[in-house]
Amino acid sequence: MIKNAIEIKNLTKKFGDFIAVDDLSLTVEEGEIFGFLGPNGAGKSTTIRMLCTLAQPTSGSAKVAGYDLIKDSSKVRENIGLVAEKMIMYDRLTAAENLRFFGKLYSIPKQKLEDRIDELLNLVNMQEWKNTQISKFSTGMKQRINVIRALLPEPKIIFMDEPTLGLDPQTTFSIRDIIREINNNGVTVILTTHAMVEAEVLSDKVAIIDHGKIAALDTPQKLKDMISGSETNVFGTKISNLNSKLIERINSLDIVTAVVQQDDYNLKISAKGIEALNPIIDTIREEGGSIASITNNNESTLEDVFLAVTGKEMRDQANEKAVPVHHRHGSEPKARVR
Repeated sequence: MIKNAIEIKNLTKKFGDFIAVDDLSLTVEEGEIFGFLGPNGAGKSTTIRMLCTLAQPTSGSAKVAGYDLIKDSSKVRENIGLVAEKMIMYDRLTAAENLRFFGKLYSIPKQKLEDRIDELLNLVNMQEWKNTQISKFSTGMKQRINVIRALLPEPKIIFMDEPTLGLDPQTTFSIRDIIREINNNGVTVILTTHAMVEAEVLSDKVAIIDHGKIAALDTPQKLKDMISGSETNVFGTKISNLNSKLIERINSLDIVTAVVQQDDYNLKISAKGIEALNPIIDTIREEGGSIASITNNNESTLEDVFLAVTGKEMRDQANEKAVPVHHRHGSEPKARVR
């Protein structure tokens, strides 16, 4: 019988009159990599803080690793690890000294701690830099140490908040491999990320939260299937002279279900059927737009799902310009909610 690593029932968190997490219920099975996604301010960080006993819920209940979040908070902490977005390390200490310091906070016996440090440094290919000061490490090297710091007490569940944020592609792939290895060793992984590709390739299941509620929850493939279909076409268009009036005209077409402005030149247009292409082209030309390219892609991505169920464009941590999403009234796909 499959056990649940996390069980959440009607969990709510209020800050005054503001409801950050709104009557949230979901389960995470043991051994899963569970992607927890949402726009900034959607409630995912508040949920994670509650599950890590860093914030008290206003109402509702949760069990983490089989222990009640409120009644057995110390037991919950014994069974979890947290890789926070902000790295928790001391630059003047070596890699081993940092790990030794945090291991002592967990009251890990001395010899067991030394063995565990060596084991984890080997896991992330950092044994060579065991006695090197953290201040001399690249960001990627620091993140490797930050990840294994959370693994010192051998947690059953590890929460990973934006673990590849700001890393170069090579290091990103390395951290993803480490996440898979951690999971293969039996640890349940809760992954929050704004990188939809990362969530798609790593997660067994994905929950998308918006306005404190679960907007969609299923496997990545089933979520993509949710908005796919023979009648749905996604057109990528590159247009010069792109303006708000042109976007409004495209969005007003009966065959168009959603328009996403990706930047100053590119639109992603969801429409009903390949025959939608001609009226879209005509509308662009009528409004003085010059078409540089058009592509047709029927294969939905997790990003398409994210946009469809939240009605918002992802904003990365570098605070790049927000990009509007335009939905026709009543045309948003319905999410599968549990």
